[in-house]
Amino acid sequence: MAFELPKLDYAYDALEPHIDAKTMEIHHTKHHQGYTDKLNAAIDGTDYEGKTIENILKNLDMKNKAVRNNGGGFYNHKLFWNIMSPNGGGQPTGDLKTAIESEFGSFEDFKTKFSETAKGQFGSGWAFLCVHEGGKVEVCGCPNQDNPLMPETGCGGTPILGLDVWEHAYYLNYQNRRPDYVEAFFNVIDWEEVSKLYAQNK
Repeated sequence: MAFELPKLDYAYDALEPHIDAKTMEIHHTKHHQGYTDKLNAAIDGTDYEGKTIENILKNLDMKNKAVRNNGGGFYNHKLFWNIMSPNGGGQPTGDLKTAIESEFGSFEDFKTKFSETAKGQFGSGWAFLCVHEGGKVEVCGCPNQDNPLMPETGCGGTPILGLDVWEHAYYLNYQNRRPDYVEAFFNVIDWEEVSKLYAQNK
């Protein structure tokens, strides 16, 4: 089965004013569609064909740039759409809140760490909140379309929250003001969905 572009659970304009409709539409139908199509082409007829995206990334030959870049792009964007909601914002609760406070001291300290990671990523890349086996959480940044599932990224665990800081994710609305985009992202985070991912992967 070839990978398919995931459908969004909300309209392109649903995250406004934080993320504008035109950016969402281009990001989803052009960028994510492109990664999806190129991933399918890259794995066609190889040992990766028929495997889950998680299995592909965990067992990736990092020298295989086509699968690395497009597989990462497919996975990262799928996560990105999934953890945003027009009803987002606020703070996590339950076990995820406890894990964040245990690791970072407070939600505000986590927000500072995550934001600094996102703002400080040189060039294109992502900021992630990951969960390790046992429930420990970690914030890390990855360049381009790399993510913590891949070998040798200097980060581990399973991503449960990801912020795209490629310019295509924010430039129409925010231009060079990445910090404003990072701040706006916290208004659309679906902490209920992030908590589900935490519970599934800890």
